[in-house]
This record gives sequence, C-alpha cells and structure tokens, in this order.
Amino acid sequence: MDSSTDENWRRPGPTPEQRRLDVYTGVATTALALFSLTLARSTGAFVLGPPPSWPEQIFWAVAVTLPLVLRRRHPVAVTLVISIAFIAGQVRSAPEAQISSGALFAALYTLGAWGRNRRLSRRLRIGVIATMFLWLGISYATSVANIPADAFAGAVGPVPPILAALVNGVLVNGLFFGFAYFFGETAWLAARRQHEVQARAEELRRSQAEIREHAVVGERVRIARELHDVVAHHVSVMGVQASAARRVFDKDPVKARAALSAIEETARTAVDELRRMLGLLRARDGGPDRADQSGPAGIDQVTAVVERAREAGLRATVGTYGDPVPLPDSVSQAAYRVVQEAVTNTLKHAVGATTLDVRIRYLAQEVEVDVTDDGHAARPANADGLGLVGMRERVATHGGALEVGPRVGGGWRVRARFPLPLPVGRPA
Repeated sequence: MDSSTDENWRRPGPTPEQRRLDVYTGVATTALALFSLTLARSTGAFVLGPPPSWPEQIFWAVAVTLPLVLRRRHPVAVTLVISIAFIAGQVRSAPEAQISSGALFAALYTLGAWGRNRRLSRRLRIGVIATMFLWLGISYATSVANIPADAFAGAVGPVPPILAALVNGVLVNGLFFGFAYFFGETAWLAARRQHEVQARAEELRRSQAEIREHAVVGERVRIARELHDVVAHHVSVMGVQASAARRVFDKDPVKARAALSAIEETARTAVDELRRMLGLLRARDGGPDRADQSGPAGIDQVTAVVERAREAGLRATVGTYGDPVPLPDSVSQAAYRVVQEAVTNTLKHAVGATTLDVRIRYLAQEVEVDVTDDGHAARPANADGLGLVGMRERVATHGGALEVGPRVGGGWRVRARFPLPLPVGRPA
C-alpha cells in the first residue's frame, strides 16, 4: 500500500449505531470501575499508598472511564483526558487500577484505529506511552527507599529481587502498550483496505455499466449501419430501375418489363438480406438454429452488386488483382459494404455517370477495394451522411484507411484499404 495514500486517507466517522454502542460501553465501564473501587476499598488493597477521600476516589474512577462514551467521535481528546486522569489518579494513590488500565488501553487502541490525522495519532500515542514509562520509572525510583528489608525474604531466583520487579514491570507494561498500539494500527489498516475494496468494487460496477452502455450504443450503430447499407443500396437500385421503366413503358415494353423484373429481383434480395440480418440478431437470444444459415455478405458477392449497377444502365466492370487469400468474415463483409455503398452513391448522386469500375487488389499486407465512376464531382451537400459515416466506421474498426473524393481526371473515387492478418510463422 502506498504510504502517501495512507496519510491522505481519512477514515469516515462512526455510524450512529457505533456511537450508541460507545455510549453503552462507556457507561458500563464506568459502572464496572465503581464496582471494582468498592471491592478494593472493601479488601483494603491500597497498593499505591494511603488513598484520598472517598469522593476523590470516585472522581478518578469516573474521570478515567466515562470519556469512553466519545472514544470514536473524538479519539484524540479522549486519549488525552484518560491518560492525564490515569496518571493523576496514580499520583493521588487512587486504589482503582484494573478497570482504569483497561480504559487506557481502549483509548490508545481507538486513537490508532480511528485517528483521522495519522501523524498526530502516532505522535500522541508514542508520547503517551513514553510518559507512562517515565511515570513508571519515577514511581519505582521513589518507592525503592520505602521497601521494607524483609520484603523479598522468600526470593530464591538468580535475579536480584528489585531488578526482577523492575524488569517484570517493564515487560508487562511494554506488552500492554505494545498490543494497544499494534491492534490500533491493524484495525486502521483493515478499515483502509475495506475502503479500497469497496471503492474498487464501485469503480468496477461503474465500468461494467459503461461497458454495457457502450455495447448497447455500438450494437445500435451496427444495426443502423447494416440497415442503411441494405435498404439504401437496394432502394436506390429500385428507384433507378423504376425511373427507367417509366420512361420506356409506352415506347419499349420489353425494356420496361426487364426493368420491372430487376426491381422485383432487387426487392427480393433486399428482403433476403433483411431476413438474414434479423435472423442473426435473434440468434443472440434464441440460439444459432434461429439464424439464417446463408452467412453474411462478403467480398465474393461484389459481382452481384456490379451486376445490379449494369441493370440500372451503367457500364460496370469488376476486376480482381493479385492472389486472392481467405479473408476474415468481418473484413470480407466490411469490404463488401464499402463497395455496395460506393455503388449506391454513384447511382443516387453521380451526375451524368455512365461507367463504373470496381477493383479488388490483394497486396502484400492488405486488401484494397477501389470504386470509381465518370460522373461529375457533385455529391450531396451532407458530406457526412450516414453512408460515409458507416464506411469510415467499418474501415476504422479494422485499422484500415479510407479515401473519398473527386478524381483528378474527373469522376469520383472511393478507395478502402484493410490490413491483412499475418499468416502463422510469417515475420512481421
């Protein structure tokens, strides 16, 4: 864990339930301290010397324990008050020490576990512990001269009695304060880690929500792109054929029937493609058996697009250059859709276009589709229409490049390059 982050983190304050529990604990500890004081007075066990008056004894017992009712709300103040009251009670020979020692332990622990300013919390705990040991040393130094000569008459160990008592006191107090410090730090670290886990869980939930939202948006864009490519192309072809049929309906019935047949075939193809696309969408919920098994349109079906352009009255040609290689389905479909959209734009927008040339080039590390026409350079005012946006999205998805614009010698060009995946074992 980053120490700088540890210093900057502030543990949230106690909950209302924790505050109520502190009040109950502080009151119960105070009552227990008063009961312990009563027992000490009843047995006459005044270890620290002649005790003060009865009201003062009660005061010190309450002063050391009652502040625990605020221990998690104000850990610094509570630790200071309890520490001062504990030493003052020791100086005044207050007979109650057992429960008071527990209250001091709880105060030091709480300061370590709930102190919001970590630097202050550590310094104050170390200061309190050092003060306690200083007081212990003073207490031992002042009481040595008052030890009776026969106080250690039964001592049989190898260590001198006074030294043994001193070491024992230091050891017991060292463990007492060491555990208070250690457990306080451990509790604070546990709270810190729990906060991190909750923060990361919340971040994960937000990320998952964003991913789901992006997935929904991406799916909507994909469906919109597919619908545009299918509907716009076939409707454009049908519009051109219908216009031709209208012009020759009376003069040349044969050509009119041919145009109507082309409209019928184009409509059937559009319906088939829509059915296939809707089948694929349903397959995500209902299983693959509900999807159209004909597969998505690919680069091998570009010839059908060119044929429909011929039926619309264009002198259309298609050529393949280089050694064809198998393409991933997604790349093949994207290349097909680019050609389809380019042909649709020629039919809809190319003024005076009579020829259309489609070329597919298999290069060393990419496949290129190139669609040109000889129409005037005029194109729709909305240059960022759905068709062009769809083409750019398809090409960008595969890390390719798209060129759209007028040719130097006249006409319009759409050229898209898709990088090819490297064969296994082929160096990059």
